[in-house]
Amino acid sequence: MLKNVISKTLLGVCILGSSLLASGEVNVYSHRHYDTDKQLFKMFEEKSGIKVNVVKAKASALIKRMVSEGKNSPADVLITVDAGRLFQAKSKGILQSVNSDTLNKNIPANLRDTDNQWFGLTKRARVALLSSAESRSGVIKTYEDLADPKNKGKVVIRSSSNIYNQSLMAAVIEHHGEEYALSWAKGVVANMARKPKGNDRAQVVAVANGIGSVAIANTYYIGKMVHNKKKAQREAIKKVNVFFPTFKNGGTHVNVSGAGVAKFAPNKANAVKFIEFLSSADAQELFAKGNYEYPVLAGVSSSKLVSSWGTFKSDTISMNALGQNNKAAIKIFDKAGWK
Repeated sequence: MLKNVISKTLLGVCILGSSLLASGEVNVYSHRHYDTDKQLFKMFEEKSGIKVNVVKAKASALIKRMVSEGKNSPADVLITVDAGRLFQAKSKGILQSVNSDTLNKNIPANLRDTDNQWFGLTKRARVALLSSAESRSGVIKTYEDLADPKNKGKVVIRSSSNIYNQSLMAAVIEHHGEEYALSWAKGVVANMARKPKGNDRAQVVAVANGIGSVAIANTYYIGKMVHNKKKAQREAIKKVNVFFPTFKNGGTHVNVSGAGVAKFAPNKANAVKFIEFLSSADAQELFAKGNYEYPVLAGVSSSKLVSSWGTFKSDTISMNALGQNNKAAIKIFDKAGWK
């Protein structure tokens, strides 16, 4: 009899211990691959006592994995870059709505999902990197100018398969409609100095080497080039000037990296705490100063390097529009012959 009581007691302790262990962790599927994030995860662990387990892969692979895992997925949080990908994750039904006063307060409405299934945590502006001669001419002032015939042979930009360009096109659609967007895309193609190839940094290097005079890239990459281990990257960024184009009757195109709570999160409460922490002042400051990104939390300053590029007026269209217009953007690229 006593033996049975002891056995049941020990079993209860084991179950309780397992429960406590489960409540003390958060499983993060992340597309981001930065040292800054490692520091943030460690900071969260120290502040909360909650262990952060991370699975890293490309966004498409993580989304596919979560769909495949279904109700058995161990994922609590999905982190990725670009509102288009976050919108895709929501469309696949792998995220859930979150009711958090902290997130609603810290993150502007246009930088989060309309149903609070994902939240923007950092901003990047998609800007023009100009040669010295181009900077003096002042020909490029707006995104619309990229399609102006007077800029023939000047533009270097990556392929239409890139999500950053798809979101830029989605913003063009949101501002001007699909008919104009097709005309704009054809104009940009006609103005390309070469066929699209390489990443954002490759466009900057091209302009530095005299191929075209206008490169389009995300601001985050500029910081990465300034402090790159490769001398060629450091030298290339010195030969161009950062310029913040705007949309006519709008602002500079911005996008986000962000996070959402997985639909079947086994540790939902911890997942919410984790994302709330990433929106806090301490985390936002590290995002800004450690990774050359713009904070989403009001009152947090950008790094000295990022601030040195100048100030700009952010476009105010909702990040949701970038996802909603993604399919139309891809079709327009195809019609325009944007490789």
